[in-house]
Amino acid sequence: MVYTLTVHLYANDHPDSIPRIKAKLIEAARIYRKDKETIDWLVMQDVFDPRAFTIVERFENESSQKYHLENPYWKTFDPYVVPLLDKKMDLRRHEELDTSQDVVVPV
Repeated sequence: MVYTLTVHLYANDHPDSIPRIKAKLIEAARIYRKDKETIDWLVMQDVFDPRAFTIVERFENESSQKYHLENPYWKTFDPYVVPLLDKKMDLRRHEELDTSQDVVVPV
């Protein structure tokens, strides 16, 4: 079962916050995608609210996060990003549903 984290970030209203967050997220994605047992590390910006960003972290399983947390880059992320935010990051943990087989939807 694929283990997925979604993290929602909301930039503060300082004019430099949006481009700084965007650059850091792109940098992080390029680094974290290379971590062992990481399926993908996606970053996105809301099309209606440019201050809103989302990270989708996909791992082979829950224990795969250890490689992510052991990456030296991880220690640089929060100290850089947190001061640029208007509110705390909203982190949610998910197990992806298996969509590889047909299902019967109850009436």
